Amino acid sequence: MPCCLVFFLPFFLISYLMPAHETSHKSILLKHPSGAEAEVRLFGATVTSWKVDNTERLFVSKDAILDGSKAIRGGIPVVFPIFGTDEKIKLPQHGFARNSDWEYVGLLTDNDEVSVRFSLKDNQLKQSQRSAWPHSFRLNYTVALTEKTLRTTLVVKNEDEDTFEFKTLLHTYFQISDISKVAVSGLSNLTYIDKVQNAAKVVEENQKVTIAGEVDRVYANVPEEVTIEEDGQAKYRIVKTGMKDTVVWNPWIDKAKGMGDFGDEEYHNMVCVEVGSVADWVKLGGGQTWTGGQVITAL
Repeated sequence: MPCCLVFFLPFFLISYLMPAHETSHKSILLKHPSGAEAEVRLFGATVTSWKVDNTERLFVSKDAILDGSKAIRGGIPVVFPIFGTDEKIKLPQHGFARNSDWEYVGLLTDNDEVSVRFSLKDNQLKQSQRSAWPHSFRLNYTVALTEKTLRTTLVVKNEDEDTFEFKTLLHTYFQISDISKVAVSGLSNLTYIDKVQNAAKVVEENQKVTIAGEVDRVYANVPEEVTIEEDGQAKYRIVKTGMKDTVVWNPWIDKAKGMGDFGDEEYHNMVCVEVGSVADWVKLGGGQTWTGGQVITAL
């Protein structure tokens, strides 16, 4: 009978037809009925692909290292529990979340939104990492896909009795055609820390932020919505929740040449607009949880 044919399909074909399945290279592939797709590596729980209308929306460098030996250069790396480096906390740049193997918890929903969850707990870390940041925690990370949107949500639970502090960020690399035609709106009149200018504090006077050189800025207390335009047309809308700040980054010519996992000319085709809470430490009491995330819409 036709209703029973599914039992005779090869296992790999059944897996392929599911809205979320594990691939041969340790990733989870999400498929939406509209044709939209997303891929999440178990290493770092890094989203490395998001396709809408058969077009890739995230940038991953052609030189990115994908063997688990270092963080992936592109997609959406998860930054936790530090931002950058901290002389008091002896962890790698941006912490351990993007350099750790996460557990795939499974498929959460399968209707208009296909969503999956990943988790990372302190007992999954290397001993050196646990010594550098000696707290009991659990991270739950949800990636959800619809026809036009990608939602990424991080939940931090403090499983200690004492309060701990952290910083976190979703380090999103957007695929663009020409950086000279890109503008970011929604940041006007905000104060930012300019990391290119020795961490000087500057007030953004432009209605739209354009990029014509190295940019590395931490905008504090940013409104919920920011838009990325290209050639005068809105291309991406980013709506954040629970996160206070937004980072804008492009390495430009010299920095691009200095990164071994980034092509010399690739700065033309990417811009990072990253939601997070990094200007100040987030304090989380024992037993408490904190939630932050973003919804990105392809326009």
